[in-house]
Amino acid sequence: MSAWPEELRPRERLLARGPAALTDAELLAIFLRVGVRGCSAVDLAREVLHRFGGLRGLYAAPVSELLALRGFGPAKAAQLAAALELGRRYQQAVRAARPVVSDAEAAYALLAPHYAGRRTEAVTLLLLDAGNALLELVDVAEGTVDGAACYPREVVRAVVRADATAVVLAHNHPSGRARPSEADRHLTRRIAAALRAIDVRLLDHLVCGEGRYYSFADHGEASLR
Repeated sequence: MSAWPEELRPRERLLARGPAALTDAELLAIFLRVGVRGCSAVDLAREVLHRFGGLRGLYAAPVSELLALRGFGPAKAAQLAAALELGRRYQQAVRAARPVVSDAEAAYALLAPHYAGRRTEAVTLLLLDAGNALLELVDVAEGTVDGAACYPREVVRAVVRADATAVVLAHNHPSGRARPSEADRHLTRRIAAALRAIDVRLLDHLVCGEGRYYSFADHGEASLR
């Protein structure tokens, strides 16, 4: 590997290990291809990232500022601006494709088909981002026809893995009734406390029956707090 010129080494590492193995500077260096006199592509990439304070600043940079960078002509500035815009549009497309869970009705619309035909009880999380858009719908426990043991540590693990900032907790009642029990309220308090410890909001707990649901938030249940 050391026999390769420095500007080619990130490319070889990407091919061998995948893009996730590279630093931001190395990924940008592959795009730049070459550096300038006395400065490798990797060094130039580090210089660019430092100039803008990292990737977030680079994303916000206008083309006029890219043109002012050392080693950047109109072609390279335009190519980088186009690549950044494609990344921005991809993020917008992903956000647009994710439903926003604005209230209990929106949550139930996602949960009803998930629970359809279930003969055993399951505890489910709607993991949401800061704008309450759905990141993931995941079961964290499944049990019998009249109960499912759910542990706060499993909830916290799922939340951290998805990098969620808000959660809607839900479980189904295979009997079709949508009335919470005292055990449901106790579970809500435990989950709410576990999520508060990691600064994540528990927005609601839905008990889902057949064609109906009970929302802890809509009923002002104190166990959410």
